[in-house]
Amino acid sequence: MTLKVGIVSAGAMGTAMAQIISPNCDSIYLYARRKEVCDNINDTGYNFHYYPNTELHKNISAVNELEDLKSIDVLFLCIPSSIMREITSKLNKIVSKECIFVNTSKGLEKGTNKRMSEIIEEETNRQPIVLSGPNIASEMAKNNFSATTIAGSNKHDLEIVEKLLSTERFKVNANNDVIGTEWCGTIKNVLAISQGLCEGMAINANARLAIFTMSYNESKDLIEILGGKRDTVDDYCGFGDMVTASILNVSRNHTLGKLYGQRIVIDEKASGVLFEGKNTTKILKRICDEMNFNSLTVNFVYDVLINGKAPLEAFDELWRQM
Repeated sequence: MTLKVGIVSAGAMGTAMAQIISPNCDSIYLYARRKEVCDNINDTGYNFHYYPNTELHKNISAVNELEDLKSIDVLFLCIPSSIMREITSKLNKIVSKECIFVNTSKGLEKGTNKRMSEIIEEETNRQPIVLSGPNIASEMAKNNFSATTIAGSNKHDLEIVEKLLSTERFKVNANNDVIGTEWCGTIKNVLAISQGLCEGMAINANARLAIFTMSYNESKDLIEILGGKRDTVDDYCGFGDMVTASILNVSRNHTLGKLYGQRIVIDEKASGVLFEGKNTTKILKRICDEMNFNSLTVNFVYDVLINGKAPLEAFDELWRQM
């Protein structure tokens, strides 16, 4: 495809995304906030900060100014949810009105509780494509077999992004359920914490998986209440991502749950590590209460992380209600 692609963030996911799409476009401009990272990539062909043993494709070049992205056709946002509004507001003044925005960030904006696509649409007056799935950046960077879900309301843009992403090793499922796709990526954080809690308490495998099954089915009900489609939860963005975050040791939120399950409380400010699922738990608890929806998973996580209930006591209560 004769496309110029920009990627905001030369971090783990941004660099991995560049590797995935490089065979399908003319050139990729990888924005690095730090000049030393930018220079390092351009001088050596490697991003030593994240993938020191992976040579980047030749059509990938790093840039250090957002203004360098002004001529691109498709823009991937691989940035934290906390800076989405600030960055998209700046980019909207730089890129063309025809530029397609693709968001890979998961989570909700603090204060407004808005999804990332809602923020992007507010700041740019365009409907973005959202990407969500069991995506492990280190695997993508090595061109391992991977799959993801993309969603968008603009069919033309959706088809372009699907073609851009699809390779023999990277499978893409496309749908028009933006709400359900995004909420899957958010709700999975709470499932990951709940499974981490159980693992931290050394709960046996059968019981952990029984709880996961219950939580997964609850997610379908909750997605539907939030305006999404139940079937979306069966896609890569739902089942695949929920399993990845809940079972494999690749999720910060799973780790957070394990620590709380062992009665170890993390000082997020002191550690500098952001656990998206803790904020998500508060938001989902409020939503569930407002909609009179009794989510055992949300209640379990909320009781331990927010109310400070003893993990085993909260688990016993959860098990009795299943």
